[in-house]
Amino acid sequence: MSLQECYKALEGDYEGVASRLRSEKMIRKFVLKFLNDASYQTLLSSLEEKNYEEAFRASHTIKGVCQNLGFTRLGDSSSSLTDALRDGWSDGAEALVEKVKADYELTVNAIRILEAESEG
Repeated sequence: MSLQECYKALEGDYEGVASRLRSEKMIRKFVLKFLNDASYQTLLSSLEEKNYEEAFRASHTIKGVCQNLGFTRLGDSSSSLTDALRDGWSDGAEALVEKVKADYELTVNAIRILEAESEG
């Protein structure tokens, strides 16, 4: 899988990130680092603990990373969740959490395929 195919699979904006990072090597480096970012696990554990302030921060971090890396689909859903958690738990937040979970899995699965093929 090429980097462009990875971005297509995760519904991202390859052209946008390429215009910012300017090098496929740099893009690949930061895309693969996403797999080690703890923000998603922090989001899940914070939600489980009903620590909505920390969940807001984690969601906000995910949103920012996704904007920087051009992960459009996950960035959009995490942005919506960030808005829903801004003042604590709100109506509709549960559906947004499920959307972020699905989008995160889609994103991570595409990146793992890219990583496996890069190593192979």
